[in-house]
Amino acid sequence: MHNPPVDSPPRPPDHRLAARAAGAAGVLAVCSVLLLALVAAEWRPLTDLDGDVARTTHRWAVDQPGLTHACRILTDWVWDPWTMRLLAALAVVWLAWRRSAWWTACWLAATVAVGSVVQQGLKAAVGRPRPVWPDPVDSAHYAAFPSGHAMTATVVCGLLLWLVHRYGAGTALRRTALWVAVVSVTGVGLTRVWLGVHWPSDVLGGWLLGATLVAAAVMVHRRWGPVGSRARSSRTADHRT
Repeated sequence: MHNPPVDSPPRPPDHRLAARAAGAAGVLAVCSVLLLALVAAEWRPLTDLDGDVARTTHRWAVDQPGLTHACRILTDWVWDPWTMRLLAALAVVWLAWRRSAWWTACWLAATVAVGSVVQQGLKAAVGRPRPVWPDPVDSAHYAAFPSGHAMTATVVCGLLLWLVHRYGAGTALRRTALWVAVVSVTGVGLTRVWLGVHWPSDVLGGWLLGATLVAAAVMVHRRWGPVGSRARSSRTADHRT
């Protein structure tokens, strides 16, 4: 039997939840801009802290080749930006084909695309050099700030986590998705610093910018997106209770 379309005609938005998303986006945006300004101005306390942490983790990476190799596998394959984009693409196909949620599918694809454009634009604008080591354990291209790995993982995991909740997934699935998202977003940031291809503030910037984009995207969906599945999810939750 064919599933009925999930994306129904627009209805009055949920202003309370949209306001919360807008508030979160505003706070995260302020933090992102502040960090961006400090990085662009090469604020000495920040660059000193970045250097101290980077030098320490690089010594550890050189001394522990087995762990370093595992970090390279994780960052180059499991948490690579293209792996994350492929995961988002699969979610887009599922939304459009299985749920007939074309608006939400386009929203997801557009948000991930915007994230890629923003990170590349900031890299070009800031032009921050990556760490340079006499005995590197890995290499990377383009400028350092923000970390594309950290930002892409935050955007994709954050959006998919919200969609899991939105479509009324069971408690076990929601908890599993939360843990996978937390481990992925945190882990990819740590591997970038461990491998010596990013300063810690690059990773922090990627996390903040990614979270800002997720909050803004949720606000857009809450205000202007279809609400058919939202009502359906609420009925499902009420039925479970």
